[in-house]
Amino acid sequence: MTQNPLSRRSFLRVSALTGGGMMIALHLDPSEALAQFGAPAAPLSPLAFIKIASDGVVTIVSKNPEIGQGIKNMLPVIIADELDADWSKVKIEQADVDQAKYGSQIAGGSTATPSNWTPMRQVGATGRHMLVAAAAQRLNVPAAELTTANGRVTHAASNRSLGYGELATAAAALPVPAAADVKLKDAKDYKLIGNATIKGVDTQAIVTGKPIFSIDFTLPGMLFAVFEKAPVYAAKVQSANLDVIKAMPGVKHAFIVEGPAPAPAGNAAPNAGRAGGPAGAPTTDLTGLLPGVAIVADSWWQANSARQKLQVTWAAHPTSSMSSEGFAQQAKALSTQAPTTSLRKDGDVEAAFKTAAKVVEAAYEYPFIAHAPLEPQNCAALFKDGKLELWAPSQTPAQGVQVAARTAGVQQTDVLMHLMKVGGGFGRRLTNDYVAEAAYIAKQVPGVPIKLLWTREDDMRHDFYRPGGFHYLKGAVDASGKPVAWKNHFVTFTPAQSATIGGTEWPSRYIPNFDFGSSTIPLGMPTGALRAPGSNAYAWVFQSFIDELAHAAGKDPVQFRLDLLAEAPVPNPAPAAGAGGRGGPGGGGGGGGFNTQRMAAVVKLAAEKAGWGRKLPAGTGLGMAFHFSHQGYFAEVAEVSVANKKIKVNKVWVVGDIGSQIISPLHAENLVQGGVVDGISAMMQEITFKNGAAVQSNFNNMPLVRMSQAPPVIEAHWIKSDNNPTGLGEPSLPPIIPAVANAIFAATGDRIRTLPLTKSGYSWA
Repeated sequence: MTQNPLSRRSFLRVSALTGGGMMIALHLDPSEALAQFGAPAAPLSPLAFIKIASDGVVTIVSKNPEIGQGIKNMLPVIIADELDADWSKVKIEQADVDQAKYGSQIAGGSTATPSNWTPMRQVGATGRHMLVAAAAQRLNVPAAELTTANGRVTHAASNRSLGYGELATAAAALPVPAAADVKLKDAKDYKLIGNATIKGVDTQAIVTGKPIFSIDFTLPGMLFAVFEKAPVYAAKVQSANLDVIKAMPGVKHAFIVEGPAPAPAGNAAPNAGRAGGPAGAPTTDLTGLLPGVAIVADSWWQANSARQKLQVTWAAHPTSSMSSEGFAQQAKALSTQAPTTSLRKDGDVEAAFKTAAKVVEAAYEYPFIAHAPLEPQNCAALFKDGKLELWAPSQTPAQGVQVAARTAGVQQTDVLMHLMKVGGGFGRRLTNDYVAEAAYIAKQVPGVPIKLLWTREDDMRHDFYRPGGFHYLKGAVDASGKPVAWKNHFVTFTPAQSATIGGTEWPSRYIPNFDFGSSTIPLGMPTGALRAPGSNAYAWVFQSFIDELAHAAGKDPVQFRLDLLAEAPVPNPAPAAGAGGRGGPGGGGGGGGFNTQRMAAVVKLAAEKAGWGRKLPAGTGLGMAFHFSHQGYFAEVAEVSVANKKIKVNKVWVVGDIGSQIISPLHAENLVQGGVVDGISAMMQEITFKNGAAVQSNFNNMPLVRMSQAPPVIEAHWIKSDNNPTGLGEPSLPPIIPAVANAIFAATGDRIRTLPLTKSGYSWA
């Protein structure tokens, strides 16, 4: 990502702390922030705060939601390194939601690293500059003669030093230099960035079971709530046996929720997450409050026990006619017709097919999938004196404030949201429907804090699912084994999030005759972004079909890919007016150009680390795949053994290029391992629909991979390139699915074209 230097309009503000010390906050001019990070058109204020107390303790506010990706460590580490703080004296505080104060606060899209890398360094470096200036005045020496380390400023010539706590108050009174005028460290001087010994700030509490997650949060006098929604999305309540429910032990309130509340001025509904029924059916915003029945009781057990006695009659809804079986029939019918939308056309595919040495045709199908975070959705809320206070595990807290304000009928300025530690998100908590429900229930019970907690079944049946899709592919190679034609009719859903593909996705531009089109099926189920949105599905399709072409050509799969990456790309046509797109081959939502040299480098190293080409026992195979998403270049090799259709992933080698720095090595390795395990889990998962409702409801029928089934070894290797660091939450996941599928083919000769694997008779050993 290209990042422009900040001008003098971006500056650091300093204020004195009570009892001495100083607070530093980076302020960005909005137009500059937009130019740097491609952020939404909203004012960006402080991106970080540093508080230095008189005793030398440095408190750093971590502004973004912590969902297990390690951001609560990573952002403070960047600041602390440039500040030359003593990490043993650093405390980290979680920010509340205040975008006017902290700037963008979001956990999604692997955006935190690229958008904060330069600003966080500038915060730390400017604080260090001011402390040095204060020390120069105190010691009466030139600032150039001073050095900093471990929270102290030292004048080596006179053997004198001062701690940051001794200098903080004086430093706060000094003029603030422009951030762009402050020299940042050379990478060789980093002490905390790239330090593999720095552990997670909450690791000890997590492994010892301390109640630090949102699901654990309680307040004195808190009541507990459950919320029953229709199996068919957005269906309204016709009747409910509320008198019976209200008479049950511990129940304080039970009431019908009609659905979306009118929005006061300034609280417009978000555009994302809309879903419609069949043609002519009304469109419903599924990201906010839906119809249902709320039950509030003294304990969650009492509330949920009462819910089990709840009898609801639901109104008819157009979506009830939809089913997975129907989707498959529609896709098959569409596959025999021309695509309704052309995404890209190069050359003449039909002519190339006629003269090709070999032609391969294949149909690939992947299912809807639930996010299934281990912590179900929850939110605590207190409505009092016209103001709303929330404790929420949201990935998009600013949108959560907006949704809550709209639901409660108040202004956003009357909503305070505290960011809670999240027990897994994977994109599910990008939407804030559970926040809307808690806000609505709290308003009906003013003055009393309530805690809404979903069951696992709620979470599985009312997710914003990764949408399924169908790809009808035809490819060809010439007599030399070179791919010469690629045709894909992609059947997807509308309206749906994460269901579209740009015409520039790889191998677009690297095959001379290329025809990519799409058709859509109407959808009434809610969809959303699941980790590595889009990429988690089509990386499997494209990298598997590339393997099919390599096999047809009689070529080694790794060399086939490298040869393809070495091709001169077909030039992109000038974009049509208003044309969109994903910004580059394999963009996966990350945008930016695709660099074949960077991808080839990770492919070569992954093959080398895995010992590609070595002799393997019968029933064991190696599979290779790569993908570019969210600015990350990843290649992965899986070694898989198969016996009686029982699959064992023996080992996985992962090579990534995410730029010049691995800021937090421990978290980076964990994210890679988690991405691999998450991707392997997805190979056995599906959500199906019958009569408009999700069939699967818990881990018994949408399982996570168990520890005994996970690869015993997942090696992570890095190639550092001369590029700004980028995020890591998404890009390690997509390649593992085709790598395992290709390894199954290498071991058995069985090509996996349908997920989940159970549809081909496979299971984990």
